[in-house]
Amino acid sequence: MDKIGLVTITYNSEGVLQPFLDCVWKQQYKNFILYVVDNASTDKTLSILKRSNDSRIVVIKNKSNYGVAKANNKGILKAIEEGCDQILIINNDVEFESTLIDTLIKTRKQYQCSLVSPKMMYFNSPNSIWYAGSWFTKNKGYLPLHRGINELDRGQYDEVLEVDYAPTCCLLVKKQVFKDIGMMDEKYFVYFDDTDFSFRILKDGRHKIVYCPYVKLFHKVGTLTKSFYKDLKSTYRGNFFIKQNTRNHIYFLKKVGGFFAYGFIIWLFFKNNGRFLIKSDIKKNFSTWWLINKSYFDGLKM
Repeated sequence: MDKIGLVTITYNSEGVLQPFLDCVWKQQYKNFILYVVDNASTDKTLSILKRSNDSRIVVIKNKSNYGVAKANNKGILKAIEEGCDQILIINNDVEFESTLIDTLIKTRKQYQCSLVSPKMMYFNSPNSIWYAGSWFTKNKGYLPLHRGINELDRGQYDEVLEVDYAPTCCLLVKKQVFKDIGMMDEKYFVYFDDTDFSFRILKDGRHKIVYCPYVKLFHKVGTLTKSFYKDLKSTYRGNFFIKQNTRNHIYFLKKVGGFFAYGFIIWLFFKNNGRFLIKSDIKKNFSTWWLINKSYFDGLKM
């Protein structure tokens, strides 16, 4: 029986952590170690972890917030060092069925692939799809658009198939992939780290990613990164999201390279400013406009 290393990152995760841990300890598959990489939480996260009465948990404490990619790398390397055959990178703002690990492992072996990701649903709307497979779309700046997003699940995406991209909200990976492709690019603090990883896998060609619809995961989308905030009248994109998403898309396109990617970088300067003017979820003030454009040029410097 393969030894699985579950790697999750906490950062002030007290609001979601206990339900996640409950799902982990209820797994039918038992041969796993949970590696929790904590990015210097200041809330009750560490005390919740300390209460977990299970020998299969390893807590790695960072002295500061290293971001997602670097923290994931620490957990993945620790898991491989301690003899894990496969790594399940997983968010802790998720809840899932007791058969998750078992189903992903069986699917990976049956379809002879290196990576497997489940169907992902919105936690607050459990019949609505968040992810049912994804492929890179060149004319969207190589963004991997989620198939089925916001659709009601009627079984329309219930076939196993190869995909280009899977989010690291939940992704089972053979350890050989990291040896062949490399680790997560630590220049991404958050967002686009999994996009970059999947694109490198696609370009390399030695490994394939498969989407598995036979088990569901429920994602509390945006909970940990505060993607949105509300004032008295409206809901807006958070500054942290704007900064990371803007700069990282530019950096990702630089890594993709080629005439089209660099042309799209130029196009994004005008598109981002146009979105500022017309999108209702972007606050209309000078500081937001400045953040969008500063983040764009920061991406060019990365």
